[in-house]
Amino acid sequence: MLFPLYQVDAFTDRVLSGNPAAVMPLADWLPDLLLQAFADENHLSETAFLVPSASPDFDFELRWFTPLAEVPLCGHATLASAHVLFRHRGFTGKKIRFSTKSGLLEAALEGEEIVLDFPARPAEPVPVPPELAAALRAEPLEVYRARSLLVVVRDEETVRKLEPDIAAIARLDVQGVIVTAEGDDPEVDFVSRYFAPRVGIPEDPVTGSAHCTSAPYWAERLGRTELRAHQVSARGGRLRCRIRGDRVLLGGAAATYLEGYARLMKES
Repeated sequence: MLFPLYQVDAFTDRVLSGNPAAVMPLADWLPDLLLQAFADENHLSETAFLVPSASPDFDFELRWFTPLAEVPLCGHATLASAHVLFRHRGFTGKKIRFSTKSGLLEAALEGEEIVLDFPARPAEPVPVPPELAAALRAEPLEVYRARSLLVVVRDEETVRKLEPDIAAIARLDVQGVIVTAEGDDPEVDFVSRYFAPRVGIPEDPVTGSAHCTSAPYWAERLGRTELRAHQVSARGGRLRCRIRGDRVLLGGAAATYLEGYARLMKES
């Protein structure tokens, strides 16, 4: 049995940068244990699985798996999935409607970019957890909580130089930790990094879903609805963020690194 397999670098216009995701288009759903095994074998932060939708309201059903677990929302693997459909699988429309565990998600082709329409996840202020500074090895200025913690630190240099205690972050009772600060570059409004060891991702290179929390925060703080973001991981990636009511539009490019097949059979 052969299954199509693509590896796409998301939120970048060149390979070997941005955030790599595996994309596996399927004719029908396979058992969850097999999907999880594929994600573990791919050994990337996310593997996206696509199945054509039987509903006229959607084009595809979409699910995301880390090497350890299924997650309810993933930005870069959604961008990678849309890229595969637009560039490699013959999708001729300008907008793809995905049915997901986070509801309807849309991906629209705009020139060389793909724009994702995601639900906003605004965070609420919380007291600084006493163990957080030691886990980050940096002093938080403000802390907010949605699905993940949003931690505001002093400046971009602090974000870039973070060397957190990943094991200690894994012990925090949250999906992940977003660390953010205002950007130094006049072309960048805010920078961030994202750590999610509880779901098998020590550090994610570029995280679309994290910007569903960080972009609303910075939009309110800076008084703007359109923002330019840079996730300053080792690979790095850039996003355009637009706030529209309770939605966040995330724009970025993608580049195909690999195209092939996953094989489920014994070699003869």
